[in-house]
Amino acid sequence: MACVKLGSKPDSFKRQGQAWYCATGLPSDVTIEVGDMSFHLHKFPLISKSGVLEKLIKESSNSTTSEEPCLIKLPDLPGGARSFELVARFCYGVKLELTAANSVLLRCAAQDLEMSEELCEGNLISQTEGFLNQVVFRNWKDSLKALQSCEETLPFSENLGIVKRCIDSLAVKACTDPNLFGWPIEFGGPMHSPGGSVLWNGISTGARPRNFSPDWWYDDVTALNFSMYRRLIQAMESRGIRQEIIAGSLTHYAKKYLPGLTRRQTAGSVTLTAVLSEEEQKNLLEEIDGLLPVQKGMVPTKILFGMLRTAMILKADAACVCNLEKRIGLQLDQASLEDLLLPNFSYTMDTLYNVECVQRMLEHFLQMDQLENNGVASPGLMDEMPGSPSLMPLTTVARLIDGYLAEIAPDVNLKLPKFQTLASMVPDYARPLDDGLYRAIDIYLKAHPWMSEEEREQLCRLMDCQKLSLEACTHAAQNERLPLRVVVQVLFFEQLQLRTSIAGCLLISDNLDGSRPLCSGTIPVSGEAGGWATAVRENQVLKVGMDNMRMRLNELEKECSNMRQEIEKLGNKGKTATGWGSVGKKIGFKLKSNQMCSAQEGSVSDQQKSVSAKLEKLQAKVTKHKKQLSIDL
Repeated sequence: MACVKLGSKPDSFKRQGQAWYCATGLPSDVTIEVGDMSFHLHKFPLISKSGVLEKLIKESSNSTTSEEPCLIKLPDLPGGARSFELVARFCYGVKLELTAANSVLLRCAAQDLEMSEELCEGNLISQTEGFLNQVVFRNWKDSLKALQSCEETLPFSENLGIVKRCIDSLAVKACTDPNLFGWPIEFGGPMHSPGGSVLWNGISTGARPRNFSPDWWYDDVTALNFSMYRRLIQAMESRGIRQEIIAGSLTHYAKKYLPGLTRRQTAGSVTLTAVLSEEEQKNLLEEIDGLLPVQKGMVPTKILFGMLRTAMILKADAACVCNLEKRIGLQLDQASLEDLLLPNFSYTMDTLYNVECVQRMLEHFLQMDQLENNGVASPGLMDEMPGSPSLMPLTTVARLIDGYLAEIAPDVNLKLPKFQTLASMVPDYARPLDDGLYRAIDIYLKAHPWMSEEEREQLCRLMDCQKLSLEACTHAAQNERLPLRVVVQVLFFEQLQLRTSIAGCLLISDNLDGSRPLCSGTIPVSGEAGGWATAVRENQVLKVGMDNMRMRLNELEKECSNMRQEIEKLGNKGKTATGWGSVGKKIGFKLKSNQMCSAQEGSVSDQQKSVSAKLEKLQAKVTKHKKQLSIDL
């Protein structure tokens, strides 16, 4: 830190308790009281430098006898006893160092005591003013130190324009490449030798130029109180600094003074050194929220979730909480499942997690997504392009919400309407597969075994059985918690998927068979002989596999025929056509033996085995309901 030495006399000031004495060999003839500190000094050095002290001493001398020392009180002196001690040393010509830390105090005290050039040349006002302009404001660290000292001398430093000049100096440097004002050359680009080392007055110093990142000043400005920091940020914004830099600085400042913004402290995280009261933390959070840029993606999503949790704990203003929810909603696709698990801090809610908050954030995201894609693609077209860039954020959020539903499903206090509302908010075209939703529904059914059959069917309507993968279909067909109607629908649509896959394999096999004579008539060149032999072997393996698949298909047809015979036996025991129609309505669609048999055309061997087991399970369930069918008839 730069400094300037004033005065040349040795230090003759001594402190005894709450009193200062100047040991010059002459008795003190004036006492200056500043706060709880008293200074026993001499009139002449003070009168020669300060117009205010000259006036006060004359007035006190007229009211007292010549033998009594004058008593002067300075209760409102900027900087208090600390600044007056420095002023007294200056008046006596004692050695004094003028630094960035005390220059503001001395400048304000000199102004208040009228220590101008009219009384003597080189008085304290001109000395401190010249030091500020020529030294302090040219250096980042000194400007920052001076701005911190301004907090002790408000409103004097504000009236003298020192605060504004410090802020302007810092703002200019933060908005400029630090290499332009850093060591060794200030306010100019550093010169380099052909070897790349820094030049000082044309002489190579051997030092390599330093590369600074845009966040080099973040940690320094956290030393300021928030009122000064806010003014500095506003000054930077007025000078056109990038919004992401502003957001980064605000985030860095918040991490230092607001505990709990991040659930895990990393190696490079900011150390929480300042302890604020809950009220101060709440006010700080609301202020930072108002300063954050409104653009999407400026603040990391985890930091926004940390601010939201803190706002809920501190019971921040409703507008602040709502604003944070909107910010998160705009970039919900960047969130993680851990972020969404916001505990419920309200005593009026009985659920473990704050589901309403997640629901509001999802609403903001869907509104933003609709505005961005308005007129670009209709839902029908989006359904055909699940991998398009415009659908990627929505698909990501859909997976995130399905995972969140699975996490909150075990909560026994979570009501069915609340679960249904959140699940149904995600558009159908945002879910290429409903496996995640099925998993959440299964967990909810397991945690709420008291649900009625009607409620179970109502819950299962959230998912589309046609959008379940084969693995999910395998699990659902064996799931005792699902209603019978849903199990049958899963089996039916799974068989359709198997039929489609086998039809595709047969088509490929036929194409290979038809192309073999044509290929055999050609003579491969030497460079293609190896590739041709490989293709022939693969074709033979595929044919063997298709033959085995056809054999297995015959076995499945026999199993289907046996099942049809069981259904016919059930009908011969007294079931009329009308009664069988009612069974079809209970199952959810009309079963046709031709459809069930034809649906067996397709899958690889292990998938066909699972289908056989599912059909046997369905047969057992139909047998189990014989008595119920007879009663209905």
